[in-house]
Amino acid sequence: MPLISRSSTTGAWLLTTPHTAYALRIDESGAPCHIAWGARLTMAEAEALIVPSGEPPSSFEGRPAVGEELPVDGGTRYGPPSLQVRYADGSHAFEWQPTGHHVLHNTPGSAELILEFRDRLCPLQVALHYRVHEDTDVIERWTVLRNTGGQHLDLLRADSAAWTLPPLPDYRLSHVTGQWSAESRLRRDHLPYGETVLTSRRGITSHHANPWVMLDTGTATEDHGRVWSTALAWSGSWRLTVQRTPDGRAGLTGGIGHEGTCVPLAPGEEFVTPVFAGLYSDGGFGEASRAWHSYTRTHVLAHAEETAPVLYNSWEATGFDVDEAGQKALAERAARLGVELYVVDDGWFSTRRSDRAGLGDWAPAPDRFPAGLGPLSDAVHRLGMRFGVWVEPEMVNPDSELYRAHPDWVLHVPGRTRTEMRHQLVLNFARQDVADWAYDWLTRLVADHDVDFLKWDMNRAFGETGWSEPDHGNDRLWTRYVSNLYDVIDRVRTDHPQLRIETCSGGGGRVDLGILARTDQAWASDNTDAVDRLVIQHGFTQVYPTRVMSAWVTDVPNQLTHLSVPLRFRFHTAMAGLLGVGGDLTRWSQAELAEGAALVAAYKAVRHLVQHGRQYRLAEPLGEGPTVVQYLAEDADELLILAYQHSPRYGTPRLPVRLRDLPPGTRYRNAESGTVHHSTVLTEYGLHLDLPTGDWASAAVHLVRIQNDT
Repeated sequence: MPLISRSSTTGAWLLTTPHTAYALRIDESGAPCHIAWGARLTMAEAEALIVPSGEPPSSFEGRPAVGEELPVDGGTRYGPPSLQVRYADGSHAFEWQPTGHHVLHNTPGSAELILEFRDRLCPLQVALHYRVHEDTDVIERWTVLRNTGGQHLDLLRADSAAWTLPPLPDYRLSHVTGQWSAESRLRRDHLPYGETVLTSRRGITSHHANPWVMLDTGTATEDHGRVWSTALAWSGSWRLTVQRTPDGRAGLTGGIGHEGTCVPLAPGEEFVTPVFAGLYSDGGFGEASRAWHSYTRTHVLAHAEETAPVLYNSWEATGFDVDEAGQKALAERAARLGVELYVVDDGWFSTRRSDRAGLGDWAPAPDRFPAGLGPLSDAVHRLGMRFGVWVEPEMVNPDSELYRAHPDWVLHVPGRTRTEMRHQLVLNFARQDVADWAYDWLTRLVADHDVDFLKWDMNRAFGETGWSEPDHGNDRLWTRYVSNLYDVIDRVRTDHPQLRIETCSGGGGRVDLGILARTDQAWASDNTDAVDRLVIQHGFTQVYPTRVMSAWVTDVPNQLTHLSVPLRFRFHTAMAGLLGVGGDLTRWSQAELAEGAALVAAYKAVRHLVQHGRQYRLAEPLGEGPTVVQYLAEDADELLILAYQHSPRYGTPRLPVRLRDLPPGTRYRNAESGTVHHSTVLTEYGLHLDLPTGDWASAAVHLVRIQNDT
């Protein structure tokens, strides 16, 4: 079956993925309308679902609020618009007039449908884009808008796409919420009637929400049930509006910006929205997550096939007390632990002794690195590790040479107070001179000091978002900031193909498919408490793969929560993603260093499963029983089980944990104990976890398939 096909009788379009179908048509008014999204269909089956447009039941109803591919503002439409335009004369509205269509096959294994329209009255062109791939059920959608007239217009709302669900008896909404150091808290709530808005107004993706949702009937589980999900590839402010109508329908629209922002279009100017991708799955939340993970590794990340190194970061060991001798000593200890990437965090540059000064002056501190970072970089490389540094290119301290030279470079409203957060201000990356300045020093830093890795941080939200640029600067700021940010990263990566980058914004404040397309991993949270991280990592992996999820082992009592858990538990929690170490190794005992080295070696033996395998969340975090996660190789030849248990209560049975998707009739050997297990027993009856006794017990079980089994 072709990826994209069109009916010669009804004009319906059918998009086909490995397991799903998406169908749409242009109705009698010229508007693009939804037909179906779900299990695979033939064209005849899709056409049978076409419902002819009818008269509204009353003079108060208008067109249905759910069911159009991009609901517009205008006519008798009363739902949340995906497209809202203000023309030069102050009028609003858009009337669909189809002008053509194209099917492109520019990339092997993929196809793209473009439906072209214009407004019937005003010179605005709109093109709806749909892209499908033969190796994923994820459908990518975006919109291109072009002002073909001679006068300025404003896009008050320019969403990427709207998605429509089939009529269901009930709806449940899954999403994440949180705050700094408490990101990715998963919520599954009954979807109320009316409109539910999820948004970021902070200029970044945010810790408080993330631009993805999942919808089901309320009966889906980790392993069973139909789930519809979407994710927006954008790293600035955003808004998703989910609605449930009185007639029992549900849908959502999503895109850049929040209320009060707009996208200006000058004559001849074009705006391309970010991708708003969608996925249907009939295998529960777990299958949906694994499909998103596979899509991200295959179609988003640039270097997903690589195995990420074990990392050491100096922050919790040294804070701002950074110098060449101390970092070399830490690097030697890190190398003995088995670390493969050494990262110097904040404090290596300029007058940086605290968070009050120095941001913006990106030259190595001459009193602490008299010969620059070169000697430290060379020492790290001689130890067999890669070398990385922390940077925060989008920020400036008022107490800095950069701010004193360019006070106009920060986001500000003339005449109003410039609000400092963490003693810093936001540089206006929407300005091309600021973006070029950042690119210039970044590419020189990487080249001059043989840098292999950047931890790119961003430690505050936007404040006074003013910009006195004459061509609608205030309105352009929200989108141009992000596009220039992307451009700077892309240019630096082009200059330095060996460079790898971690996205960080005070933890998990900037994690989305847009930033992941140009970085290699993500710092999920500044909270390194191993127990809190189980919850954060559970929410993070609903959409994003463990291949990008950085996690550190740090000291106890934890700096944030003051909780103490065993070193083994801390390692096992961090081994669920990209393992890093952030403790002060100069304070570790010889026994701790030996145990840490053994656990690093154990991770290296199984990290291919964590980073490239299929993840199964077998038990939710911090429940009555243990938290359990399974990682299975694509060929099912190996698997890893990570299990975590708080204080077991007396009388609570330790039930076996049923594993997932093992080939029947095969056997697996425990790589440590040699015990042999039958796959059918593991999947139907379960594995008894040999967890140590006492508080905060954990275990890692590596099973390898016995190859002579058929």
